[in-house]
Amino acid sequence: MNRRNLLKHGLMTLGGVAIAPHLVEGAFSGAPVKIDAKNRIVHSPFVREHFLSSSANLAPVLKAKLNANENPYGPPQTAIDAIRAAVPGGNRYAWKEMYDLVAKISKKEGVSADHIMMGPGSSDLLEKFAIVMFMNGGNIVSADPTYMSLIRVAESVGATWKPVPVKADWSHDLDAMEAAIDSETKMVYICNPNNPAGSLTDSKKLADFCSRVSEKVPVFVDEAYLELADGKTESMVSLLGKKKNVIIARTFSKVMGMAGIRVGYVAALPETLEIVNKITRGGMGISLPSILGATAAMDDTEFQKMTIKLNSEAKTYVCGELTKMGYTFIPSYTNFVLFPIKMDGKAMLKQLADKGVGVRSFDIFDKTYCRVSMGTMDEMKLFVKAFSELS
Repeated sequence: MNRRNLLKHGLMTLGGVAIAPHLVEGAFSGAPVKIDAKNRIVHSPFVREHFLSSSANLAPVLKAKLNANENPYGPPQTAIDAIRAAVPGGNRYAWKEMYDLVAKISKKEGVSADHIMMGPGSSDLLEKFAIVMFMNGGNIVSADPTYMSLIRVAESVGATWKPVPVKADWSHDLDAMEAAIDSETKMVYICNPNNPAGSLTDSKKLADFCSRVSEKVPVFVDEAYLELADGKTESMVSLLGKKKNVIIARTFSKVMGMAGIRVGYVAALPETLEIVNKITRGGMGISLPSILGATAAMDDTEFQKMTIKLNSEAKTYVCGELTKMGYTFIPSYTNFVLFPIKMDGKAMLKQLADKGVGVRSFDIFDKTYCRVSMGTMDEMKLFVKAFSELS
C-alpha cells in the first residue's frame, strides 16, 4: 500500500531506527512501527504515543532524563565494586556464579532452585516465553493499557491479542479478563503494578484470579515494580507452593538500579520452565560481571531502602506540585506518574526537551497524558519548573 492508502486506513509504518530507541525497545525493535494519521505510535486499541523524530539524539543533552523509568541512584556501590573485581575473570564462563545467584534468589522467593530461570533483564524472559508459548499460534489476554513487550513478541510469532480495557480506577478488570479466555488462549499476562499507568490491582483479588485461572492457562505476572509499591501489594510467587501454573517475572533494573547491567529472572513451575529450556537457555546471556553485581546488590538492603524512600519523596513532591497547578494524577505504586495534560502531547515533549527535560506522552482513551519518571529531587524540581512554564 502506498502512503496515501495507508493514511486512508489511518495507519502507516515507520522503521524503528527513526524513533528514539526507548520507544521501540525489545527483541523486534527493528520491525516497522505503526503510525496513525495523526503521526502517533499505535501501541494498542486504546493507546497512542506522541514522539519527537529527533529524540533519538536527546539523551546525552538532557538535564533530566525522565522518560524510561530508570533508577537515578544506581547501581549501588557494592555492585559497582563487585563488577570491577569480576572483569579480569571475563575469560571464563560463569556457571558456578550463576548457580550461586540462583540459590540466593530461590531462598529469597521461598522456592527450590529448579523454579528459577535467569535472563539478561526480565524483558528478555518475557520475550523468550512469548516466542516459545506462541510459536504455534493461539491468543494472549491482557489489560489495555499495559507493558507491551511480551504481547508484541507474541504477535510477531503468530499470536493474536485480546486486550481488555482497565477499570475506571486503572486496575485490571479481572472478571472481564477471565471471560475473554477461550479455547485458543495460551496465556494471560498481568503487569502489577501496571505500566504505563502506575496503578495497582488488589493482591488478594489477583491471587484468587491467578489460582483459579491458572488451572486453565498459564498466568504470567510481571512484578518489575513490586518493591516500589512499598508493601502495598504482595508477590504471586507463593502460588507456586500450591502448584499453580503462574510465572512471576522480577528484575534488577528498578529498585536495584541495574537497568543497563541486565539481570532478571522468572519463578515458575519446573515443568513450565522446561518448555522454554527446550528451545532457549535464559541465563546464557548474562555476563560474569553482571551476575556478581546482582549478587552484591541483593545483599545491599540499605541501597534498596534508600531507593524506595527517595522515590516516594520525589513522587510526593511532584504530585503535590501538580495538585497546586490544578492537575490530577493516577495514584502511582511505581517510579513514575501518569497524569492528563491540557495541551497537545507532541508540543509538550518539544517544549520540555528544549528545557532539557525528557518525558513520555500518550493518548489513552482519547485523553492526552504525560508520564514522568522519578529522578533525583533536583531533577524533579527542574521538571516542575519547566512544566509550569509550558505555553
